Amino acid sequence: MFEGFLRVVDRCAVCGFDFTRLNTGDGAAIFIMQIAGGLVVFTALFVQVAYNPPISAMLAVAIPLAGALSLGLMRPGKGVMIALQMRNGTARDE
Repeated sequence: MFEGFLRVVDRCAVCGFDFTRLNTGDGAAIFIMQIAGGLVVFTALFVQVAYNPPISAMLAVAIPLAGALSLGLMRPGKGVMIALQMRNGTARDE
């Protein structure tokens, strides 16, 4: 379904579905950033309140974790957005 990190192929190699009619835009990125940011922020708040580590240690862990979660979840998130468009028939007509 993907060629490269997030670029969607034009046609499915198995069934021939035309992916050019689908447009996820930035929808997946917005959801993934909110999910990853929420997880990291609330986890960091819990750790800060419970264990009171130095701020530099919290930043050294939280910032890379937010980036890794965002990048790691981006491709599955975009796949879900494409699958939802296919299921709901919201592909744009040409």
